[in-house]
Amino acid sequence: MNTAGSERRPSESASALEALAGKYLTFLLGEGEYGVPVRKVREIVKLAPITEVPNVASWMKGVINLRGKVIPIVDLRKKFGLTAKDYTERTCIVVLETAVRGNQVLIGVIVDTVSDVVNITGDQLEEAPNFGALHRSSYVDGLAKVKGTVKILLNLDDVCSAEGEAEALASPVA
Repeated sequence: MNTAGSERRPSESASALEALAGKYLTFLLGEGEYGVPVRKVREIVKLAPITEVPNVASWMKGVINLRGKVIPIVDLRKKFGLTAKDYTERTCIVVLETAVRGNQVLIGVIVDTVSDVVNITGDQLEEAPNFGALHRSSYVDGLAKVKGTVKILLNLDDVCSAEGEAEALASPVA
């Protein structure tokens, strides 16, 4: 993968891809299927009433109270620039533990529906496409080819940390 001003050697790329191998929770968002490492998933909950918070990024839907913990909620559709869609009975919140500016925090992401837990091996992985320095998404760690489909493996730390909005609302993991 080329990045601005540098190139990875093939052995570095292969070892980076091998590090991505493992179990992933997959979910649908629009027409795409995405994956997050199972080790980062704390729970999946029904869509709950979300309290809006003023003066935060538009992709920050608000917060929920989950058994006494305040959990910020990210609207991934807005974050990724996808078309808005009405919530359905299958819409849910995936609560994730992620690092935001060096702190482990719980953050919820709204997804259209949870698909499956899949084991992704190194030979199923490919590097994220490079659309040039201005268009490369740091949100994508890699792509997995599973049973004729492509799953986009997300870099949760980058997805949840942009502009520090989520960290400001999140409670540290105890």
